[in-house]
Amino acid sequence: MTPSLETPRLLLLPLELEDAEQVERRFPRWEIVQYLNAIVPWPFPEGAALAHIRDVALPSVERGDAWHWTLRLRTAPDQLVGRIHLSREAGNNRGFWIVPELHGQGLMTEAVVAVNDYWFDVLGFPVLRAPKAAANVASRRISEKTGMRLVGATEKDYVCGRLPTEIWEITAEEWRAVRTRFPR
Repeated sequence: MTPSLETPRLLLLPLELEDAEQVERRFPRWEIVQYLNAIVPWPFPEGAALAHIRDVALPSVERGDAWHWTLRLRTAPDQLVGRIHLSREAGNNRGFWIVPELHGQGLMTEAVVAVNDYWFDVLGFPVLRAPKAAANVASRRISEKTGMRLVGATEKDYVCGRLPTEIWEITAEEWRAVRTRFPR
C-alpha cells in the first residue's frame, strides 16, 4: 500500500477514487499534459480521471507495481494540486505533474525528494530511472537538482507529438550522497 508522506510544504496522500473529481478539474490543461506519455487522451474526455484511477492506478498499487500520491499544500490539505507516482516499470520509475500556478516554487522538488527516499530507503531499489521529453526543461532541472544524471537518449510519443527523450538515472548510493542538500 502507499503510505502518506510529508515535506516541509506538502502532504503526499495516497491516491483514492474520491480524488477523481479534483483531478478531472485540475489536470486537463495543456501546460500539464503536453509532455506526458501519448497514452493520455487529449482532449481529455470527461470521466477519464476516474477511469484511470479505478482501472490503472489503484490496481497497480494493489499488485505492488506502483505507488501513487496526490500533492496537497499543507496550508490547503483538501485541495489536490498535483500527483506523483513511482513504478516498477523498467526504465520508467517516476512521473509527476503539478498545477502551473505552483511551478517554479520548488514544490515538485520537495515531492521528488520524499518519493526518492521512499524508493531507495523503504522499497530498497538500487536505481531509479525517469525518461522525459528533452523539451521539458522544468522537469530536467528537477532531475539535475536532485542528483540525477543523463544516461541515454531516444524518441518517444507524447501528447504534443514525437519528441527527443532524455533518460535520467540515479543510484541509491548517489541519492544518499546528494540527499544531505535537502531538509528533512
